[in-house]
Amino acid sequence: MQSHYSFSGFMGKRVHMGVTGSIAAYKALDLVRSFQESECMVSTVLTEACTKFIQPLSFEALGASPVYTKMFEANSGSDTTFDHLEPGQLADVMVIAPASANTMAKLAFGLADDMLSCQALAFSGPKLIAPAMNPRMWAAPATQRNWDMLGELGYIRIQPDSGHVACGDTGTGRLAPVDAIFIETLKALSPQDLAGKKVLVSLGPTREPWDAVRFWSNPSSGLMGGCMAVAAYLRGADVTVVTGPTELEFPVGIARVSVTTAQQMYEACMDLWPEMDMGCLTAAVADYRPVPYGTDKFKKTSTAGAGLSIEFETNKDILKSLGTCKKSSQKLIGFAAETRHLREQAERKLESKNLDVIAANDISKDGSGFGVPTNQVFVLDAKGRKELWSQLPKTEVAWRLWDHLLLD
Repeated sequence: MQSHYSFSGFMGKRVHMGVTGSIAAYKALDLVRSFQESECMVSTVLTEACTKFIQPLSFEALGASPVYTKMFEANSGSDTTFDHLEPGQLADVMVIAPASANTMAKLAFGLADDMLSCQALAFSGPKLIAPAMNPRMWAAPATQRNWDMLGELGYIRIQPDSGHVACGDTGTGRLAPVDAIFIETLKALSPQDLAGKKVLVSLGPTREPWDAVRFWSNPSSGLMGGCMAVAAYLRGADVTVVTGPTELEFPVGIARVSVTTAQQMYEACMDLWPEMDMGCLTAAVADYRPVPYGTDKFKKTSTAGAGLSIEFETNKDILKSLGTCKKSSQKLIGFAAETRHLREQAERKLESKNLDVIAANDISKDGSGFGVPTNQVFVLDAKGRKELWSQLPKTEVAWRLWDHLLLD
């Protein structure tokens, strides 16, 4: 799982998984592990066709309980009497992945002739469905009609992926990535206290080119910003990320604007900011850019063995620019990566950049710098609240920062 998807804190939440007959059924085991890592309890129901691909014991061995199979037969961890109703009484969300064309048709028309379809029909909470099948089966008019009907019935639909499938065909029909199914499930379990809000997040480094192959930059991975973006998305926000060069991927529901230089990031953020309700600028923007040498590659022989001097120009301060034009209805979070005088620098930047919240971290400390999954921050807000948080996973820091911003 990607690090910026690794949100815990869902203890007490129960996910009920439906698994149907598909070569992709083995990926449901990865989903079970992912949900458990987020502290969710997991139960499963397997169709008869699913058990031809993967056995109930595999899910039991991972700790899923109960594991339901056939109607009117003893199921692991259940009493059989009201097994078709129990998930609807105990689970917070139902996830059907992979979903076969046959199961999709049953659900679309309200049939209830096996345990999975009975449980789905009786389940009144959020239901997610992620199909997997041959591309020609997926493209069939009947399947597309059923897919539309499921949307009308309120199912949260996760589009299948494209590529090679087990039979050798190529096209749309592969099970969506496990991470995508996982994050959409967490969204269904999360409070929607940012619903209706438009959120801008900047993240990653910028690269300032000097010659054809060299650039001025820093080691930022963009992970902290990625966590802020995904946390806001889980809580219902309409999120746009402006990202420098990173390897991070995002849910399809997050809009992405990719940039390289500080000037490009400035222009993108300034263009988007007027329509936003909240902004969170985590990007490690280069304060200076080298005066370009040119479009050719610089050759060492050009200096004839002497030293090299490079002239730099100042880049625009994106955070300060957004703070200067911030409307009273907008909220702005800034980050400060420091090596000393942490609190003093945070207080100065909070005021000079017109921020609502600032999170400052000492990047000289282990577990609090670039490229690590944890952070330790000093949080200061415009109302005078000051908090020094212990070292936490960056996902947890992100969740708490949105909590902090939402405080009255």
